[in-house]
Amino acid sequence: MHDKSSTGLTEDQLLRSQDRAHAVMLIWFLVALVILGRALYVQVIKHGYYADLAEKQYVSSAPPSFDRGVVYFSHRNKDPVPVAQLASTYRIALDPSAIDDPQALYDSLSRYLRLDKESFIARASKKDDPYEEIAKDVPEETVGQLRLLKLQGVSFVKDNKRSYPEGEIGAKVLGFVGNNGLSVQGQYGIERYYNDVLSRTEGGPSVNFFAELFADIEKTSVSNADRDEGDIVLTVDDEVERELHKVLIETKETWHSDTVGGIVMDPKTGEIVAMDALPSYDPNAFSNVQDASQFLNQDVSGVYEMGSIIKPLTMAAALDSGAVDESTTYTDTGFRDLDGYKVRNFDGKPRGPNTSMQRILDESLNVGIVFLVEKMGINTFQEYFKRYGLGQETGIDLPSESSGLTKNLDSKVFVDNATAGFGQGIAITPIQTIRALAALGNGGKLVNPHIVDSIIYENGTVKKIIPDPAEQVLNASTSERISRMLVHVVDTALAHGARKMDHYSIAAKTGTAQEAKPGGGYYEDRYLHSFFGYFPAYDPKYIIFLYHTNPKGAEYASATLTDPFFKLVKFLISYYEIPPDR
Repeated sequence: MHDKSSTGLTEDQLLRSQDRAHAVMLIWFLVALVILGRALYVQVIKHGYYADLAEKQYVSSAPPSFDRGVVYFSHRNKDPVPVAQLASTYRIALDPSAIDDPQALYDSLSRYLRLDKESFIARASKKDDPYEEIAKDVPEETVGQLRLLKLQGVSFVKDNKRSYPEGEIGAKVLGFVGNNGLSVQGQYGIERYYNDVLSRTEGGPSVNFFAELFADIEKTSVSNADRDEGDIVLTVDDEVERELHKVLIETKETWHSDTVGGIVMDPKTGEIVAMDALPSYDPNAFSNVQDASQFLNQDVSGVYEMGSIIKPLTMAAALDSGAVDESTTYTDTGFRDLDGYKVRNFDGKPRGPNTSMQRILDESLNVGIVFLVEKMGINTFQEYFKRYGLGQETGIDLPSESSGLTKNLDSKVFVDNATAGFGQGIAITPIQTIRALAALGNGGKLVNPHIVDSIIYENGTVKKIIPDPAEQVLNASTSERISRMLVHVVDTALAHGARKMDHYSIAAKTGTAQEAKPGGGYYEDRYLHSFFGYFPAYDPKYIIFLYHTNPKGAEYASATLTDPFFKLVKFLISYYEIPPDR
């Protein structure tokens, strides 16, 4: 008999069990060794070979299954216009092992493709390489012609890629789709902000099992599983966006500005009808951009000291609070010494006693604004400017919105508030600016700017985007009073009344501000010019805000932005068939 161990097994049984365990462990060790050896072979010894095959065996930068929702611009009385969509192109590759005569193959292909002969012959002669890519982004029509030739050793790989039919137009709003080798997703603009809606579950990168095993790629990919997918219709009108883009290009070329931007908005709803800024880029060729700052939309990300277009906000606050009325006058001395800080009118000249409230806006008098802030007091002034949303994000549905630099609106020092009253010492975004200015004309309401009209989900349902209700920040009567004053500015003061429109009331104001130096202080010869206006003034359909930095050849915004503004006004009147109001 054999002795039994404490486990109940005989000694022979125990030895056989241990032998089996050792055998299993040896098998697992050999399997692990094979896998590790293969990994070493793939990742080190054959690294160059498999790097060349990366697009087919690792992560395909544009797999045939790539899918993504469409983005549309609106269009008056017509169907929406696709401005971000899918387009199919092809990559053409060679299998050198199947090519007998590289020269003859070159002669056939070069009739349809631009090929460097020396490079082609070298690639076609690599007999140990099964895949040599020689062309990409080849149109389907060209591929169809090549297929008819039935060329040995030539293959065609279909790519679905993102296409932007209108190029630069709307690029700052749209953004683009980029691939970092791990995932395909929106970068900047609507493509980024609504990436979850536009992405498609099957549209991610195609990854093979071993690539996933060794690279752990899924941990770095963005999943869109279980999320609603759809197409997006923007509030931006295709024709208005095109016209704004054209006007901005003309302005930049005329005045050699560093940057130029503009927004057209419905002041009652906050719908963005057009938005653009330069310098811009073509999202079809975003990889050609050297300076990544060009991708940012300065209408929502840039912060600027806006200057005199802020003055109507100060006047409206003074009227609304009861600090002054239209009959109030003051003595304009031309300059004020505020604890050692001298505030001057733009020309340094006094207007004397009995200077009216209207004249403060007509002639853009800094000393008059100081008077208004004094009459209101710091606390009331700050309360109104914060009601206007200055220094706060608007919540617009675009990424990278800035809140601005407005610490002076918390200061108890009078000069900080007085200068803020004429747009100096506080830096805000263009989208904040147009929202605040819209309250002057829309009955005193702070609307919520938005750029998406609706989402069309894949199941056919349509979700209309309804922003939060507007907040009442001024009395409706104040809105009418300040609008009347701004109409007077256009009818009598702007170009001495030469830009008055006989059949349309336009409420508008220009702004000129010295640009701040990075280390403090202001440039003596660099300015930001701005111009805003809404019309028809007492029931406005549209508000326009334009700005540009460091224009050359003119000191004041009235010289550089009046023509661009009125070009847009006349276009909008014609395009939307706006009836006259006077």
